[in-house]
Amino acid sequence: MGLIGGLAGLAPGFAQAQPADLFYERAVMSAADQRCGLFAPDVAAALAASTAQARGAALRAGTSYDVLRQTERAAQAKAAVADCRSADIATAAARVKSAFSGYAKITRLTYAGDVAGWEADRGLGRAVRWRLSQDASFGADRMAFGLAGREGAAGLIAAASFADGAQPYAARLVLRDAARAAQPYLARYGAGSTAGLPLPQRLPPPLAQKAYAATARSAADPELLPKGATSGWAFRFPDAAAAELAALDPREAVAVEFLFPGDVVRRAYVEVGDFAAGRAFLQVAGR
Repeated sequence: MGLIGGLAGLAPGFAQAQPADLFYERAVMSAADQRCGLFAPDVAAALAASTAQARGAALRAGTSYDVLRQTERAAQAKAAVADCRSADIATAAARVKSAFSGYAKITRLTYAGDVAGWEADRGLGRAVRWRLSQDASFGADRMAFGLAGREGAAGLIAAASFADGAQPYAARLVLRDAARAAQPYLARYGAGSTAGLPLPQRLPPPLAQKAYAATARSAADPELLPKGATSGWAFRFPDAAAAELAALDPREAVAVEFLFPGDVVRRAYVEVGDFAAGRAFLQVAGR
């Protein structure tokens, strides 16, 4: 069957293969690239983004952590015994290059989720814009959240518009503390798909949470406001928060809490989804 049995699912679109099979195929080639130096940086980055996307799809479809860990170990073992100079490796690498040949030219992608998805945009331009974003409504208020910036540089931003004109003085990003809870909290019965599970039920209880306070507050740039909003506030979070968000389980949710005088808190939820894959997609442009 060759290195990975035909590479049926290596194209960036998800074809017909099962998510766990796609993850295995892409993980094999990523491991082979690390060992043998098969691909140019743009192809390697594209493959990494696609591998992250396949992993997320497998988890959302109900594949367990244990199975995915076994799958990844099997992929690494397969790549470890392959001869870097063999015809088999050369053929597999050629197919990967062909599958991703146009990937670096793609400037926009949509990453669908269970409840909410991410919109990725790595196009050129000097104006501030969303590079990777997700929209959320909370009560009568609206928020756009994700990575935003100029010329590929991106910071983790929450831009919110409040229907009553209220002005928050601070914001914080609340997410699972991996040091206290190694696994996500998903309030559901049994295993299987998480499709339709409300976002509030994807956040751990307070004792398993941590929070990042926003490091900057300003009037939101018009390009970053939620659709249809004419004014609002933008908060920037530390780069470490973006790294932790990318490391979370794609089935999880995080919360952005906006703080107002009088101990008032308004909370918006964000699905983690394919944030890691979208972040990797943005990095392809800089390779």
